[in-house]
Amino acid sequence: MVRTQLYLEEAIHRRLRDLARRRRRTVSDLVRDAIVRTYGPADVDERERTLNAIVGLWRDRDDIPDSTEYVRRLRRGTRLRRLLGT
Repeated sequence: MVRTQLYLEEAIHRRLRDLARRRRRTVSDLVRDAIVRTYGPADVDERERTLNAIVGLWRDRDDIPDSTEYVRRLRRGTRLRRLLGT
């Protein structure tokens, strides 16, 4: 975390201080949350790059059964129970 200073109008600082007291948080915490809500979390790009990098990771694996067939087999095993409502 990096420490920074900013100048706030007295009225805004007073509002933040009162809100922080009511919520049992710090003014800094409220400011950080407001920045994240406004501009998004800092690691969004990194998270997106990671997710894009793992897309299709298991595509060529032949040791993992087809998920569609796996679900069908699971459903077949419970078909009678589902039909009987038990």
